[in-house]
Amino acid sequence: MHKSNTYLKASASLLVLLFAAGLLVGGLFTFYITFQEITNLSNEVASLKSQVSELNGTQNLTYQNITIFQDATALADIYADVRDSVVLVQGTTNDGGVQGSGFVYAFSDRNVVITNYHVVHDTSSLSVTFSTGNGFSATILGTDSYADLAILSVDAPAREFKPVEIVSSSTLRVGDPVIAIGNPYGLVGSLTTGVVSALGRTLTEEDYAGACAIANIIPTSAPINPGNSGGPLLNAVGKVVGVTTAIVSDSQGLGFAIPSNTILREISALITTGTYRNHSYLGVTGQDMSYNIAQQIGVSVTYGWRIASVIAGSPSDGRLNVNDIIIAMNETQIRNNDDLATYLAEKTLPGQLLILTVVRDDATIDVNVILGTRPAPPT
Repeated sequence: MHKSNTYLKASASLLVLLFAAGLLVGGLFTFYITFQEITNLSNEVASLKSQVSELNGTQNLTYQNITIFQDATALADIYADVRDSVVLVQGTTNDGGVQGSGFVYAFSDRNVVITNYHVVHDTSSLSVTFSTGNGFSATILGTDSYADLAILSVDAPAREFKPVEIVSSSTLRVGDPVIAIGNPYGLVGSLTTGVVSALGRTLTEEDYAGACAIANIIPTSAPINPGNSGGPLLNAVGKVVGVTTAIVSDSQGLGFAIPSNTILREISALITTGTYRNHSYLGVTGQDMSYNIAQQIGVSVTYGWRIASVIAGSPSDGRLNVNDIIIAMNETQIRNNDDLATYLAEKTLPGQLLILTVVRDDATIDVNVILGTRPAPPT
């Protein structure tokens, strides 16, 4: 009996030892697995940190590239690339002589010079002088006074022509940097810089366009002076986005440029036919609405374009009335004359149906007008 109890106690002790050993082994095994997982997680975190660091490095590099691109070195490179494309345009008139700027463009493998209409208007002879100092006679291929554009043919050797690239002005944003190169006051090949000050403006030309608005003008803070007219307005990579055309006195340097979209739209017709005949025509005059005008005439709408007169025999004759307020064209909001002129120039052609939304006698109605062709400008 005593031996049996001793045997049982020994067996129990052995079981306890085995159980304790199992716990110890299991704990060690669990610790090993956990340690491995922690090690793997640490490695993954380190890898992620490395990737984030690389991404930060890439972003910093991109920022640095933009900064370097806009500094004086980039401007010097752009000037070096474009200066030989800018020319001096000179002409003889009854009052003496005129001069302005222009630039070379290749259209269908033909080299031409683009400039302003007002630079070549009423000239009896024209010449173009390249950056080499070589001057040659020039003739007018086509003009559009409604857009202040002229295309010249120059009797010069092929080596003189260094064409520039014209790109769409639709990508421009207010605040984008721009560069003007021209011949202000006869100072050939001068560069100035600024930004796009606004978009979609209009410029009314009394002398050459019969008080019609030149649409979608680009105002810029780049200094533009007499002699700059007809020169290129460039974007930040040296591509043409406009033609510098005018300055406003007492504006402390605010200038204007014809958008490149107008050039691209008209140049084929100007070269092949000598003119551009696709300016849409409503045949009305008017004024921008405002809060004060709305109060004076007793209407609730404070935006739009109020009709002042309807020209007899025009497309609007019998369709629009004096004091109608145009607030939309083909469901596009019209806030003022800038919007109206830009929509007609960019979105319509003569012969098209235009749906005008107008406010008339406190009612909002739609009026259909078949657009005509703008009459020839005064000579």
